[in-house]
Amino acid sequence: MVDRNGWDADASVPAGPSHDPPASFVEQANVTDEAVYEAFEEEWPDCWERAADLLSWERPYDDVLVDDDAPFYEWFSGGRLNASYNCLDRHLEAGRKTHAAIRWEGKRGERETYTYQDLATAVNEFAATLLDLGVEENDIVTLYLPMIPELPIAMLACARIGAPHSVVFAGLSADALATRMDAADSEYLVTCDGYYRRGDAFNQKSKVDNALISLDQDVETVVVDRLGDDLPHVLGEREYDYDELVTAHAGETVEPVTRNAEDMLFLMYTSGTTGEPKGVVHTTGGYLAHVAWSSRAVLDIKPEDTYWCAADIGWITGHSYIVYGPLALGTTTVMYEGTPDYPDRDRLWEIVEKNAVDVFYTAPTAIRAFMKWGEEYPERHDLSSLRLLGTVGEAISARPWRWYREHIGGGDAPIVDTWWQTETGAITVSTLPGVDAMKPGSAGPGLPGIDARVVDADGEDVDPGETGYLTIARPWPGMARTLYDGDDRFRSEYWSQFSDPDDGRWWYFSGDAATIDEDGYITVLGRVDDVINVSGRRLSTMEIESAITGVDGVVEAAVVGRSGEGGGTEIYAYVSTEADCEPDATLRERIVEGVESSIGPIATPASVVFTPELPKTRSGKIMRRLLEDVANGDQLGDTSALRNPEIVGEIQTEIQTE
Repeated sequence: MVDRNGWDADASVPAGPSHDPPASFVEQANVTDEAVYEAFEEEWPDCWERAADLLSWERPYDDVLVDDDAPFYEWFSGGRLNASYNCLDRHLEAGRKTHAAIRWEGKRGERETYTYQDLATAVNEFAATLLDLGVEENDIVTLYLPMIPELPIAMLACARIGAPHSVVFAGLSADALATRMDAADSEYLVTCDGYYRRGDAFNQKSKVDNALISLDQDVETVVVDRLGDDLPHVLGEREYDYDELVTAHAGETVEPVTRNAEDMLFLMYTSGTTGEPKGVVHTTGGYLAHVAWSSRAVLDIKPEDTYWCAADIGWITGHSYIVYGPLALGTTTVMYEGTPDYPDRDRLWEIVEKNAVDVFYTAPTAIRAFMKWGEEYPERHDLSSLRLLGTVGEAISARPWRWYREHIGGGDAPIVDTWWQTETGAITVSTLPGVDAMKPGSAGPGLPGIDARVVDADGEDVDPGETGYLTIARPWPGMARTLYDGDDRFRSEYWSQFSDPDDGRWWYFSGDAATIDEDGYITVLGRVDDVINVSGRRLSTMEIESAITGVDGVVEAAVVGRSGEGGGTEIYAYVSTEADCEPDATLRERIVEGVESSIGPIATPASVVFTPELPKTRSGKIMRRLLEDVANGDQLGDTSALRNPEIVGEIQTEIQTE
């Protein structure tokens, strides 16, 4: 049945049976009182004082929320603080100088540990360097660095002097860098000579050179020497060696600049895979309070923990849950430069064991890869230190959820399946692991204080099990304040669909489709525009992919639309299988049967193409646009963001031989 929104209402994949957190976990959890939901509701918005109380304020705030200019809300108005101070100085003052802040694992087996004192020293020295280069408060500094310690050092140094940072993912192209620097009017850049990709030296400096040629403004560039003799480089005019600059400022300290709660902390551009990149503005007080609170309540982080978010700081996940959240709480955060399968497929589990990681947070894309490689890799290592597992980046279906818990979590570790976005700044939908039951395949309810709803096209709540649009009906502290390129675009893209200003109603539209069950648990189905229109019916790509990955032996799937001979659209499915599963005609038949059983014949793939892996960006997202180009025989678009570009040619060859 197709509902009035054009979604296939019968295609929703129900969550698996619920699992209560083990009593041993609840006993030690940071949040265990189920009355927290009711308390946040009754006290809203003052309930968010609990988040603000996790921070140190130089000047107390006057109001928790100012909402007289919606949707441009202000959080903790009048308060003044500094993010660098909250992540560093106050921990030193509390006697935690020798506590590990960052444990860095390099791609070639290098290891470095920065205590809070070490990190504070490095941040102060680089803050002095930035000031010497002419960086002033509110100047935007672009950071184009891989996962090396200099990246969080630079972020915190910028925060220390009140200069917002704009991190550009190191794997993006020269054009992407130039576009973002131009849009931000950024005249300062911190980058490196290169980095290692699967053991080979990759030239980052050449991309920087090409990007700077196209910019009108002069740029002061600081270059970290990551590769040494493996990739010699030459510094030109306005280019400076990082080590030489820091050495010149050795031992210097910089007083943290007091910032208003609503002053910009950082600018983050969306990946730009569709349309022009959007510069999302996050501010100091609300953002930092929200990531600290969710790190504590959802990820259950404690100061004595070793915590690992296996994301890249080039994306919002790394900002919130590698740098600002865990460091605000004074914990030890792990950074890893490499990939999960280099030099072998047990690299991540080796790091978990070696560092006795307590909390591990990764993407469902990675989990599906772990499944494909086989449980023998985690079985090589002692993972008993893991107390809590998390997922982020996309929805996780029930089968990989169960595999993750069984083979990584020892069969009983709670899993928090978190939903949030660049624009939300921090986790907004998830279970609280010390309070809520888990439902495999469902993220959970809105967090305390978060009014997450699934509505139809008229903004009315959908019935349980029906598909609708995921919205947030009240503001929250970590929310983006605007877009750097204009308030009008911010209002139109996020606040126009379900808002009614005449009634004072401003609802945030996430752009995601979802269902909600009788218990208020939300299952995210994917982007609203990730649909295939077949015979006038709009089918969610994720719903079809979930049906395919529910077939035994299938690890991962991506479906796209292809123009059929009759002018209609056909479904093309790209499927990756487990290592011991033969991709043959029998499996194709089981896939078709699985789709028809879960959704109906309307969603039957016209073709199933087996591939050893799917083309993905370096943040782990499947590039369906390229797969659609391949299916339709079109010229391929930009592949610079791919971490495995060679797989596209293999898929093309496979299709041609069919």
